[in-house]
Amino acid sequence: MNETYGSSSALIETPNVRRVSVGRPLVWLRRGLSDFARVAATSLAYGFAFALFGAFVLAIAWGRSHLAPALSTGFMLVAPFFAIVFYALSRALERGGDMNPVEALHAWRRNSGSISLFGFLLAFTLIAWERISAILFALFYGGNVPDLHNFLADVLLSGRYNELLVAYFGIGGLIAVAVFAFSVITPQLMLDRDVDVATAIVTSIKCCTTNPLAMLVWAAIIAVLMVLSFATWMIGLILVFPWLGHASWHAYRDLIE
Repeated sequence: MNETYGSSSALIETPNVRRVSVGRPLVWLRRGLSDFARVAATSLAYGFAFALFGAFVLAIAWGRSHLAPALSTGFMLVAPFFAIVFYALSRALERGGDMNPVEALHAWRRNSGSISLFGFLLAFTLIAWERISAILFALFYGGNVPDLHNFLADVLLSGRYNELLVAYFGIGGLIAVAVFAFSVITPQLMLDRDVDVATAIVTSIKCCTTNPLAMLVWAAIIAVLMVLSFATWMIGLILVFPWLGHASWHAYRDLIE
């Protein structure tokens, strides 16, 4: 059964959203790990590719003004789009079939218009965050704008740039929360059903408002695992990104009827 949201002039019919317990994200992690093990070779191959891409981006940005901290945090903003390959693999496993790596990579084409638009939305958000980051450093940071190493040593730990930290993490946190809310099940829903991006985003936000505690736990788990991956110079991303991708499919299946 669908639910309808909006005014009488602009109605959006969305799938029903289930209520889940606060500990349900741990079940998603367990199921995601099971899927990972069943398609380990493919998952690790794509995990390695994404980790290599992340390391490449970080290497380019290193030492180039505010880009290093902006892109290292911004990588998480576009991650839901790149994880579509893992959603496709888990979807195939759920249906008792096999999917070769090439099919998984092109799975987004079944709803290419909506998924592409969603990708552009995430890319625009990343660009906006990079520009906001540049403005914040121009306003609050004295001297040469730091590379990532100096950002940790000089900005985070020195105690001299509290205004910058409040603005940077405050605005960055709001953007991260917004992206999480409108993307937590959006690409999965568009991959699984023929829905447009607006319907998928409204449904994703409804998942968060219906299950605030469970979504808070899920967001915290994702953030911690991604931070640990960055701390290992992206090496941990080889395992973490596929694991979270598969788990996110099971989050979608639990949250949407």
